[in-house]
Amino acid sequence: MTDLVPTREHEELATSVRQLLQKGKSPEDTWFALCDQIGAAALTIPEEHGGAGFTLAETYVVLEELGYALTPSPLLSTVVASRSLAAEPREGAPATEATDSRSLGTESREGAPATEATSESLAAQLLPRIAEGTTATLATGDVTWNGALSGTATPVLHADVAEFLLVAAKHDDGVGLFSVDPEAMGLTRTPLAGMDPTLSFATLDFTDVDADPISMDATEALAAAHRVGMLATAALQVGCAQRGLDMTVAYAKEREQFGRPIGSFQALKHRMADMLVKVQMSRSGAWAAVQAHVHGTPNADRLAAAAASYCSEAALHVASETIQLHGGIAITWEHDAHLVLKRAQSLSRLYGAPHEQRAALIP
Repeated sequence: MTDLVPTREHEELATSVRQLLQKGKSPEDTWFALCDQIGAAALTIPEEHGGAGFTLAETYVVLEELGYALTPSPLLSTVVASRSLAAEPREGAPATEATDSRSLGTESREGAPATEATSESLAAQLLPRIAEGTTATLATGDVTWNGALSGTATPVLHADVAEFLLVAAKHDDGVGLFSVDPEAMGLTRTPLAGMDPTLSFATLDFTDVDADPISMDATEALAAAHRVGMLATAALQVGCAQRGLDMTVAYAKEREQFGRPIGSFQALKHRMADMLVKVQMSRSGAWAAVQAHVHGTPNADRLAAAAASYCSEAALHVASETIQLHGGIAITWEHDAHLVLKRAQSLSRLYGAPHEQRAALIP
């Protein structure tokens, strides 16, 4: 049975995260507190690998609060990386089913090569590190494997600060997943300047870089990680849009023109009502898609693409209206309105533009 709306436990989790973020700590201290006090990085990781054994729904709640606070955080990239290593627990599924050998890498078979047979243990070593708060990211791009990694992946979210890297690379038999030491010889990490100062990116250049194979057939794992990335990004977009709406409504009540608050003007009321509709529909669509993912419904992929498309465009619309309705102050460094716009623009490109997501809905 799906949760049509967040439960009381979800609301309590959101309140805890909100209170933590209001303390105004540095990004590093905030990340440590999220992992230590909330267990944010461990939520979707199975208990047998040091995690909390929850589902993406709980992580969605945390991410929406991070989106609202415009918090610099590696949670998005870390959640996607962990999903490429292990399946999430499913309602009604035993732990052994939720974390079988296929979900952790390639299946162990009698006579399998040593690297393949040990891929499960490698993933099992990495997952507890993520659960403890070690930052990770998944890099995809024009990278090939022929005993070593060569090629380029760009832009890669938080690749400049990640403590270990997972890299998808093509080989003669398909696509594999590999673990790479960020300090490995032949690897160059070049930070990239982005619109949003709260998100960091880097280009990864590989020149015969040694890597540990996790799975030589990672197609399904990477597809699942991509879906999780879309849904996690949607959560950040919903939070960002809510922040823009709240900020605009509060300003419209305070700013006066012609002797009355601008929020009393009918034309502006209509625009803010449209913003509210965008936010509410985004939240409903994203939550429905997350629940479909958690419970493995047949239309989970389509709902994820629909949510990704709608939430991206809604966040962009709300951010644009936030700037417009704040007037000149919105484009100054002193006001946070510009951060809403920059966050919405950056998030809209992470896992495909809205029109690309809609194209995926065409049979």
